[in-house]
Amino acid sequence: MHLNQFTDYLALEKKYSVHTVQAYGTDLIEFRDFCESEYSIGDIDDVAYTIIRSWIVSMSDIGISNRTINRKVASLKAYYKFLQKIDILQVSPLLKHKALKTPKKLETPFSENEMQQVLNEIPYSKDFDGLRDQLIIHILYISGIRRAELVNIKVKDIDLGEKTVKVLGKRNKERIIPLLPETIRFIDDYLAERNTIAEAKNTDYLFLTNKGNKIYETLVYRIINKYFRKVSAKVKKSPHVLRHTFATHLLNKGADLNSVKELLGHASLASTQVYTHNSIAELKRIHASSHPRGKNK
Repeated sequence: MHLNQFTDYLALEKKYSVHTVQAYGTDLIEFRDFCESEYSIGDIDDVAYTIIRSWIVSMSDIGISNRTINRKVASLKAYYKFLQKIDILQVSPLLKHKALKTPKKLETPFSENEMQQVLNEIPYSKDFDGLRDQLIIHILYISGIRRAELVNIKVKDIDLGEKTVKVLGKRNKERIIPLLPETIRFIDDYLAERNTIAEAKNTDYLFLTNKGNKIYETLVYRIINKYFRKVSAKVKKSPHVLRHTFATHLLNKGADLNSVKELLGHASLASTQVYTHNSIAELKRIHASSHPRGKNK
């Protein structure tokens, strides 16, 4: 098994994140353990598709979702593709495999009214935590960046003069996001308070805990829940829902799909097109309420 070579390839050549590389490695080890346990096979470099199919069935039997199974099989598929690349394998055992069907999962975005309440109506404390939380919510909504991208923003990435922020996205791709004048005011207020934390002077990252450490993703999730549960009854309240809200609201207001794609940092337009579902729903609502014949039964 060429696991170390494969993970080095993902990290160094494909520029995948540490978390992604770890996930691929974990999936491969799980499959290897299955092969050892069920078939006494210790090397997964050349296995029959029937064994992979047996692994898929075993995961389904214990209640693992089709979506998760597809992700794990995708890790295996990438591994076999790598083995072909380095001439270890001629034909992938997954050559004719078809992914399991999964229901389309589209999270419900926050409404404009909910965003108005969270951004302008509910009170934030005037201390460090309050200023930081307000800026986090504001930036997530006006930029559509991912939670991991937010966590890794450094102070030097903010250009107050140009009103932009540089973020490092998937596969280490940089993109420049425009900021609103209101955002700059929030940043100025936050930085003034941030600089009062002694430890912050030695920290490059923009968002910190109140102890001066780099903020972490779980804390961002808790912050979003803390404020949005005051105004929204939606089941899921997360940073990703804010990203979804950003895209949906832009498209509802007539933004070009390609422009939204660039702002979100999507590699393909297909990834962005999932957000048009809500835009079409909004257009139907406007059409039905505004057209002279809309109220006719």
